[in-house]
Amino acid sequence: MRVSVKSAALLAGVIAACVGSQAWADGPVLYDGYKVPHDSLGRPDLTAIWSSATITRLERKPSFGQRLVMTPQEVEAAEGRIKAANDLAAQPTDPKATVKDLPADCSDGRGKACNYNSVWTDPGSKVARVHGEPHTSILTTPDGRVPLNLKGQRITRGLGGEEEEQSYTPQPGEAPPDPPGMNDNPETRALTERCLTFGTEMLRSMTYNNNHAIQQGRDFVAIESEMIHEARIVRLNSKHRTDGIKQWGGDPIGWYEGDTLVVETIGLDPRQLHMGSSDQLKVTERFTRVAPTRLHYAFKFEDAKTWAKPWGGEYEFTLSPGLYEYACHEGNYGLPDILAGARAEEARAKLKKANSGG
Repeated sequence: MRVSVKSAALLAGVIAACVGSQAWADGPVLYDGYKVPHDSLGRPDLTAIWSSATITRLERKPSFGQRLVMTPQEVEAAEGRIKAANDLAAQPTDPKATVKDLPADCSDGRGKACNYNSVWTDPGSKVARVHGEPHTSILTTPDGRVPLNLKGQRITRGLGGEEEEQSYTPQPGEAPPDPPGMNDNPETRALTERCLTFGTEMLRSMTYNNNHAIQQGRDFVAIESEMIHEARIVRLNSKHRTDGIKQWGGDPIGWYEGDTLVVETIGLDPRQLHMGSSDQLKVTERFTRVAPTRLHYAFKFEDAKTWAKPWGGEYEFTLSPGLYEYACHEGNYGLPDILAGARAEEARAKLKKANSGG
């Protein structure tokens, strides 16, 4: 039977997607010859600093369809674009350049409204891989996207999901207008902007600060994310709290299943955004060391009030040399300037109305 090159590629994509789905169901596969190290208590040794940085999107581009695994040519093109952007960023900037001359690309177009050129960002330079397979998305749903909820809606806000279309495309050096009321008080600004929480109950690749330190103890595991140095204390072999208190990052408990650390989180603060989920959201994470410098990370979202069935994703973290400082509020004039600017705009509008006799 003769098969065209295009048909062969499609067939390979289908087979790879099936293999990837089966791998997710069976758990991670250790790299050839690797034996998981154990600590003095006989538990898998995960203590290290790991990087979640990757250029792979959380949600799959529609052009990949149902295909989970990239071709070598696609990997070369994707990683080549990032290298070119990094090489460009490493070049000296023209001292006569203005802010509008700098590309608001967030490293090769990862965001349209972030107003960073690539010299300031560090989202990674490699495609995410699982046991050597380069994935088209972190999510392992059939289409690689957050599924529709029970109302037929797809909400990605709060998970770092990428919108396919934006109603407003900012120019370099400017941002889209804020929704009404967002600048009334500090409390109406975003939680991340106020340095309260970036959401640590599911670790993901962000624009920068993608390092995570795991420290294992006898009764606890501490997971500190470099972004605002937000830390989670996971209680081992414990039960969830029953006092009804909702805290940032929820209520995480954990246990070991063979060479895998399992972390289960419920009780998330309702002010945190999680794709429109309800108070019944449960997030389960699995951490497995699969090579000396690679940590397999898988996560699953469950909420019977929001989605018909659980969904999630997986990829591998890489060993990192260390955590770096993240100064969120220190020396940051952004929040007071935003509020002061909003008051100035209101004053101008009030004066204009008075002068027009309104």
